[in-house]
Amino acid sequence: MRKALRWVLSLVVLIGTVGVAGATTGTATAADRTRSSTDRADSTDIADIADIKDRLLAIPGMSLIEEKPYPGYRFFVLNYTQPVDHRHPSKGTFKQRLTVLHKDTSRPTVFYTSGYGVSTAPSRREPTQIVDGNQVSMEYRYFTPSRPQPADWSKLDIWQAASDQHRIHKALKSIYGKKWLATGGSKGGMTATYYERFYPRDMDGVVAYVAPNDVVDKEDSAYDKFLAGVGPRECRTRIQDVQREALVRREPLSAKLAAYAEAEGYTFKTVGTLDKAFEAVVMDLVWGFWQYQPAATACGTIPDAAAATDQEIFDYVDSVGGWSSYTDQGLEPYTPYYYQAGTELGAPTIGQPWLGDLSRYGYQPPRNFVPRDIPMKFKPQAMRDVDRWVRHNAHRMMYVYGEYDPWGAEPFRPARGAKNDTHVFTAPGANHGANVAQLVAADKAKATQRIQAWAGVSSSAGKPLAAYDKKLDRRDVRKEQTLRP
Repeated sequence: MRKALRWVLSLVVLIGTVGVAGATTGTATAADRTRSSTDRADSTDIADIADIKDRLLAIPGMSLIEEKPYPGYRFFVLNYTQPVDHRHPSKGTFKQRLTVLHKDTSRPTVFYTSGYGVSTAPSRREPTQIVDGNQVSMEYRYFTPSRPQPADWSKLDIWQAASDQHRIHKALKSIYGKKWLATGGSKGGMTATYYERFYPRDMDGVVAYVAPNDVVDKEDSAYDKFLAGVGPRECRTRIQDVQREALVRREPLSAKLAAYAEAEGYTFKTVGTLDKAFEAVVMDLVWGFWQYQPAATACGTIPDAAAATDQEIFDYVDSVGGWSSYTDQGLEPYTPYYYQAGTELGAPTIGQPWLGDLSRYGYQPPRNFVPRDIPMKFKPQAMRDVDRWVRHNAHRMMYVYGEYDPWGAEPFRPARGAKNDTHVFTAPGANHGANVAQLVAADKAKATQRIQAWAGVSSSAGKPLAAYDKKLDRRDVRKEQTLRP
């Protein structure tokens, strides 16, 4: 997710007028309607091209970075020229990276985004395996290298990102004409939700995994309640004891962090001081433990706080949270996330009363993790609007959460009823890597059947239509080293 592919083989400028959707509803504008006849002409021309690579590159604004072989598929890493501002497309463009895992144009297509960068290695998300389809994966705007230069950070918002996705879908629909599903995990699940909110006619279904829904940023008691009751009590106590002990031993552990930072060339300009970075990592420990550690085995790996050496405490905190997380070097790749958390998405704040007065800074806000030369202003209406829309207008949307995942403490609650065909599932014992495969048998079969129905393919007794591939379908949870969804 973090690796940036900077080698571009060809440069293609934006051709023609960029269509722009209505500001908040996704309603087509006059410019869209004017352009539709050109789109149909382009579609006819593209349909006459035999080779899939040539068809993709016939799309105005699309250029090839690399094609990588994979048995049974063709895999392309591409750039697509996007407007920096979809409301004013004449005011500059940037190259947005995407990938296409091509199986067959007669199959459905899954539109995936992590909400961060895009992997340039062939992979297949769970819905893609379930429907045996194609997969288009989009890099979220402002994640390197898909960042305008110079970067106008005011153009990084959920509507602009949804409009990126809308334009890509519009461009590829002429090639992949069957059903489309949007999917993503965590921030990617949020992204799929926002896309559906602004462009509800694009997709035939949405499968959102472990998607947080921080409706009111200043009211976070749900997270405190969750952490007070998650998992076995002994496990909660042990991880809290280590967290407290790390703050009690602030001086010797900070010295270790300073030596580590010097050896690695790490700096702390963004967060301000090494001490702030030290405390931020420690404050994240409880959250990070439940977010990523396997509940069945992780409790036994927590050291005895009272008996552990300084090095044992230091190493354990590093294994869960990562001491590099709040260095300038650790923060820089995630500046777009922290910017969005501090302007629209919101970010949880947890009380952690077991730490008493050991904390000097409290739970630090996203503003502390974004360079000060980037202005930020929070827009509380953004998440309220999305939550309201999901509650009243959701159709063919599915949410999958993990029992032990703190991000699920504030979930999406879609409109229910047969006519809405919406579903919320919780995987028992699962964390931030929860998926359909981890659901109880009845829920797993139901979820699989609905995904296949939305994709317009025949159901296979509640099982994925494509055989498991150990490389394409690797389900490892990517362990982010700071508090990110």
